[in-house]
Amino acid sequence: MARDVVIKSKSLQPSAAATKNLPDASPSSSSFDAVSRLASGNAVVLFSMTGCCMCTVAKRLLFGLGVGPMVIELDELGGEGGGGIESSRDIEAVLFRLADDGGKKQPVPAVFVGGKFLGGIETLMASHINGTLVPLLKDAGALWL
Repeated sequence: MARDVVIKSKSLQPSAAATKNLPDASPSSSSFDAVSRLASGNAVVLFSMTGCCMCTVAKRLLFGLGVGPMVIELDELGGEGGGGIESSRDIEAVLFRLADDGGKKQPVPAVFVGGKFLGGIETLMASHINGTLVPLLKDAGALWL
């Protein structure tokens, strides 16, 4: 019996509707481009903070499934990131916009699978519990079995 995988695929381009009620950080289009490049260049990308317990849960789940996500610790980026990665503040502003909740929640963990924004810890855990996460990871090339 096939299951429908329902995932909100959000554009990585800034929109006017997504900018209201957000923290005062306003990312440039290069920040959106940097996140888009990272997300599309890796099967699974996890934006995280080293001291965040929910980020640890997300990492343990993915590693436990045998996935080797690209983990970007925002608090270790510092000011200006290297290698085409923007500052952590700019990346956080992009993640707030993608979460599209008016900036009320912490933007991490933020999980991208197959170049698309999956969501935060709630979406990741819900996908795991309802059985849609593993097929999604397989389709993205993050799992082979």
